[in-house]
Amino acid sequence: MEKAKIQEVIVVEGRSDTQNLQQYFDVYTIETNGSALDKRTLAEIIKADEERGVIVFTDPDISGTKIRQEITRVLPNVKHAFLNRDEAKPMHKGSLGVEHADFSALRRALEDVYSTTDKAQQEKVPMSALLHLGLVGAGEAKKRRDYLARELHLGHVNGKQLAKRLQLFGISLSEVAACLEAREEE
Repeated sequence: MEKAKIQEVIVVEGRSDTQNLQQYFDVYTIETNGSALDKRTLAEIIKADEERGVIVFTDPDISGTKIRQEITRVLPNVKHAFLNRDEAKPMHKGSLGVEHADFSALRRALEDVYSTTDKAQQEKVPMSALLHLGLVGAGEAKKRRDYLARELHLGHVNGKQLAKRLQLFGISLSEVAACLEAREEE
């Protein structure tokens, strides 16, 4: 089987993530080696973005979110790929990670890449709208957020992160409402 070529450079957290991706894809990665991005690694990511484009594909945990935020601060138009938490769980003990995802989860995440839009700068997502949709503050809010994040491939989010990602990727509240309506019909 010939491996699919990924044009962009993928930013991952560690060597195991790279190895897992490279068993299925022809891909070049940059490893952050932890949640503290040093200046050299950040410079390498910036150069890769200028030359080939970059996809940030970090673990669905706090460290991954921290890396993602730091890169987005420096490269606001960088692309993002997300795994759901259940796709990144280890078979036995260990932490969540890209290295644990199977081929179908990796392929889906890399097909559903998000990039920021000009709409992101215009449409701030108010917390009151998320409250109205039952995504924050309600008894079922966590379940509803988890469902929405899974369906829209946004990675694991709390209320504030959801608002930021919806804004960042230009996902409208009507799209959110339609997704939640589909859940109610299930």
